[in-house]
Amino acid sequence: MTETDKKLIAEAKRVREFAYCPYSNFAVGAAVLGESGTIYGGCNVENASYSMTNCAERTAIYKAISAGEQEILALAVVAQGIEPVSPCGACRQVIAEFRIPHILMANLADDVREMTLEEIIPGAFSKENLEQ
Repeated sequence: MTETDKKLIAEAKRVREFAYCPYSNFAVGAAVLGESGTIYGGCNVENASYSMTNCAERTAIYKAISAGEQEILALAVVAQGIEPVSPCGACRQVIAEFRIPHILMANLADDVREMTLEEIIPGAFSKENLEQ
């Protein structure tokens, strides 16, 4: 694991503390590395209308994109659990949309699993599939 990977995981842990999760009590933090070298963190934000909840991974990705990043190089996600936490299907699709090549999944015990985009969502639906 690189020093950058360690920084991403540390930021994901830090922003996890800001999670708004009164319904699930499952706090999640995520961090992404933009092409500029900037790290953007995000946490999950729940809503009483549960489908309106936003996951930590999407929060971090959207923060990076809205700050002007054109490419995201890596993503880390952290939550409490026996195993490293895995992004949900919706987050995997957003990860695929922005072609994030390096994904780190971790828990608070510092267990880490590294995956590539192709490993986390093989055969992903993408805008390239729509081009003729």
